[in-house]
This record gives sequence, structure tokens and C-alpha cells, in this order.
Amino acid sequence: MSEATFVLEMPRIRRSGVVFASPHSGDRYDDLLFPKTILETPQIRSSEDAFVHQLFDCVPELGAPFLRAIAPRAYLDLNRATDELDPALIAGLPKRGQNPRIASGLGVIPRVVAGGRAIYRGKLSMEEARRRIHRYWHPYHAQLRRLMEAASREYGVAILIDCHSMPHEAVSETRLANGKKPDIVLGDRFGASASGHLVDQIEAAFVRAGLTVVRNAPFAGAYITQTYGRPSRNQHAIQIEIDRALYMNEAKVEPHEGFAPLQAVLRTVASDLIELGRDCSDLAAE
Repeated sequence: MSEATFVLEMPRIRRSGVVFASPHSGDRYDDLLFPKTILETPQIRSSEDAFVHQLFDCVPELGAPFLRAIAPRAYLDLNRATDELDPALIAGLPKRGQNPRIASGLGVIPRVVAGGRAIYRGKLSMEEARRRIHRYWHPYHAQLRRLMEAASREYGVAILIDCHSMPHEAVSETRLANGKKPDIVLGDRFGASASGHLVDQIEAAFVRAGLTVVRNAPFAGAYITQTYGRPSRNQHAIQIEIDRALYMNEAKVEPHEGFAPLQAVLRTVASDLIELGRDCSDLAAE
């Protein structure tokens, strides 16, 4: 393909079976969405995991591949299946039983952004939907599969760290036993997408770095963790959600003074996570 559909940064020397990915930090709006959307820039970016790829930009240097999206989540959601199409948005699509994500406007081609704000005036054609999926969804997932397969071959384990961010309000009412709110939500689909022992170690890495952690509430993972997490085959997928208030002004979609300190903390965490994938051949036996 002549035009990039994702960004892949490979380490000079791969050190473990861990793969990092950021499917929602794509920020190419100019010719993809701005001519089509009725929203202003801060609104259309409200569903983006803004700057997450920068928070984890140390990963290749530390010895793991890092795959990230180019197309914005509001244009195409890589954390959805290709058949999660919304009849309220795609013209000519028959109405049938829908899962809650589609019904709320958050299918593979999203109809709304945060707060339920409509992205478009009117509907999109099925041809347009298929073009987006062909152009961006399939290449991203083909590459992610190759990375996971290579990890399994070389290290006997594949561990996907799927990096996301969450609105502060999503966890504003969630409290740990000590009364603190979580900085990080780990999603393993309630144990279905990763070894419990591995998730314990991942949680411990964040806690050692001074971050508070909860699991699976309010985010347990969606298509990516469901598809790439096969603990019985020693393939694990863990979704990481980071509270945006830790590093950015959500209203302006701008990093604030907390960005650099959090980036430094995540470098330590990423180094610890990469170590987990050096020899985890015993995880499948759980």
C-alpha cells in the first residue's frame, strides 16, 4: 500500500513476547473526518485516546514492538468486529437484533462520540463503511496477528498490552477499599482473556509505580481482548485504561503538567511488563 494505514515501531532487539498496541490514539482527522463531520475539533476528538501512543513511546527502545492506529476512533473503531454495523448510520442496512455497543452508536463505524453527540448529519453508504474497514481495519489486525504469532514462535508466549485512556468521569464514582479512585483499569474479560497469575503481575507493576488499580469495572475489554486472548494457548490480552485526568486537559485535548511525570512512570511499568514476556511458558498450565 502506498499510504500508511497504521504505524509499527519495532525494537532493534526484541526482548520478549510482549506486544504493545494503541488502537484508539489515531489522530488523522484532516481529510478523513473533517470534511464529513458536523462536530468541532474538541468534540470529535473526545472519543480519541489522545496522546496514549506518546505515553508509551519508550516501548521499542525497551525491546517490544508498538503498533498504533492512524485513523481516529470516531472514523473507524478497531476494537469492534467488522459486522458490528449500525443500521441507524449505514444506509440500507436491515434492522435486526443489536448488541448494546451498536445500539448506543458505538459500532465499528461510530455514529456518536462521547456524550452521545452525533458525528454526521444523515447516513453513510454501505460502500463507504466497507471502504473504511478494508482500508484500515484489515491491515491493522493482520499486522497485530503477525506480531502475536511471531511472539508465540520465538518466546512460547504472546502477551498483548492494549493501551487505552478513559474519561475521568468514567471512574469518578469508583473507589478502592482505601477510598482512593483508580488511576488504571485492567480489563481481562473477567479472566477469560489472560492468565490470572499474569494479570496479578501486571497489576503489581502498576501498584509498585504508585498507581491505583481496579479490574474489569467499568471496562473489561471488547473485541481485541476477546479475539487475541487465548490463555489455554499461552496467548494473553490485557486492556489497560488510564485516567485521562492524570496527563491531559480533557476539554481542550491538550497535555498538562502531569504528562511528563506519568510518561516517566509508565516507562518503568512498560519495562516490567516486557520482562514478564521473557519466559512465561508456565502460564498456559494454569
